[in-house]
Amino acid sequence: MLDRTKGVPLFQEQAMKIAMVAARFSPEEANGLRRAMATFRHVGTIQNFEDLMVERMVERGYEREFAERCFNQIKGFGEYGFPESHAASFAKLVYISSWIKHHEPAVFACGLLNAQPMGFYAPAQIVRDAQENGIEVRAADINRSQWDNTLERAQDGALALRLGFRQIDGFHEDWADRIAAVRGAGFDSAEMVWRRARLEKRALKILADADAFRSIGLDRRDALWAVRRLPDDVPLPLFEAARRDELSAEPDAALPAMKLAEHVVADYQTTRLSLKSHPMALLRPVFAADRILSSQQVADMPDGKWIRTAGVVLIRQRPGKGNAIFMTLEDETGIVNVLVWARRFERFRRAIMGAKLAVACGHVQKSKEGVIHLIATSILDRTLELNRLSDAHTPTIALSPADEVIRPQFARGDSVKGGPAPGRDRHPRDVRIIPKSRDFH
Repeated sequence: MLDRTKGVPLFQEQAMKIAMVAARFSPEEANGLRRAMATFRHVGTIQNFEDLMVERMVERGYEREFAERCFNQIKGFGEYGFPESHAASFAKLVYISSWIKHHEPAVFACGLLNAQPMGFYAPAQIVRDAQENGIEVRAADINRSQWDNTLERAQDGALALRLGFRQIDGFHEDWADRIAAVRGAGFDSAEMVWRRARLEKRALKILADADAFRSIGLDRRDALWAVRRLPDDVPLPLFEAARRDELSAEPDAALPAMKLAEHVVADYQTTRLSLKSHPMALLRPVFAADRILSSQQVADMPDGKWIRTAGVVLIRQRPGKGNAIFMTLEDETGIVNVLVWARRFERFRRAIMGAKLAVACGHVQKSKEGVIHLIATSILDRTLELNRLSDAHTPTIALSPADEVIRPQFARGDSVKGGPAPGRDRHPRDVRIIPKSRDFH
C-alpha cells in the first residue's frame, strides 16, 4: 500500500486505506475522512476523525503512540494532499511544461502571456525570463501586432516574441481585430490608422501612450501629437467635413525628446512592463550611494553576511498563514527571495503589505545546493523613490494634457468616454508607476 511512496502516505487513497485496514473504517467513514482533508484555500475538518481512528487502532492492539503518529502523518498532508490521479495529471503537466520551456522558450513565454492572468508571475517577469533565455522580445506595434502575442522569425532564424495589443491596458480586442483586418501592406501615419480602421480617437491615444507607432518613426510623444490633431469622434457640424477630406499639412512641432526614465514610467503605466530598461536600473545610483546591494551582488555574498538590498515587490506569500512570510524583490540584475519570520511581521506590517519598492535588511542564507534567501530583520518602504522617475519630466514647451506622458491618457479605471473616472483626476506623482504585486495569503 505504501511501498511506492516509501512508507509515507501521499495520496488520499492511501490515507483511506490506512484507516480501513488499521482502524476498520467503513467505506462511508473512509470517504468522510477523504472529504475532511483540506484542499487549497479550504479549511478541512480532519481533526474530527482523530479520536475515532486513534481509539479504534488502540482497541485493535496498536500502541497509542504509533496510532497517533499514523494519524499525524495523514493530518500532516491534509492541507495539500489530493488523489493520486490528480498527482499524475499535475506531474504530466509539469513535465510537458518544463520540456517546452527548455526546448522552445519563446513558445512557452508566448503561451503564458496569452493565458494571463494566471499563476505567480506577471507579464513583466515572463518577458524578462524570456530575454534572459536569449529570446528577442519586440514591442507592440500598429504594423506588426495582433491581439494575442505572436511569434516572428528573427534574422538568425530563431523565434522572436512579438507583444500583442492585449498587453496594453485599456485596449479592446475588437479594436485590434479592426487594425489587423485593414492593415494590408502597413500603415504609414496615425491618420491612416484612423481612417482605415475607423477607430475612435481614444483607441489611438491609448496606442500612442503605449509607444505603438515606432514602425512609422513616431515615439510616444510625437504619436500623441499626431493623434491630437485628428478630428473628434463627434465633431461640431462646422467641422464635419474634416472627416471626409484629407487633413491639412501641419509643420513639425519642436517637441523635446523624452528621457529614458519618462519612457520607462509610461511603459509600465500602459503595458505593465518595459523593454527599454528596469526602474531599478535608473534608481541604482540612489541605492548604491546608500550601499544597498543589487540582487547579483547579494548572490556573491557569503552565508551569514548582513546586507541590505532593494527591489520592486513582485510577490508576497504566507502559506497557510504560517510562521513565515515570503517576498520576492526584483531589480535590473535578477531577484532576491526574502523571508520574514512572523514575529517581525507586526512591526513591519505596513511596509511588508503595502510597499511597491522595498529595502530588505538581513542575513544571507545559502544552502549547499546554492539556494539563496535573505532572512530579513527589517523591511523598509521606499516606494516614494519611484517619484524620481516621474520628476525627470520637465516640459520645455506648453503641452496639452494629451502630451503629458507622466499622466497617461487612460489609466486603469478611466471612464469609457475617455476622461478620467470620478475621483481619478490626480497629481502625476500619484499615478501608478509600478503595477501591484501578486499576493497569495
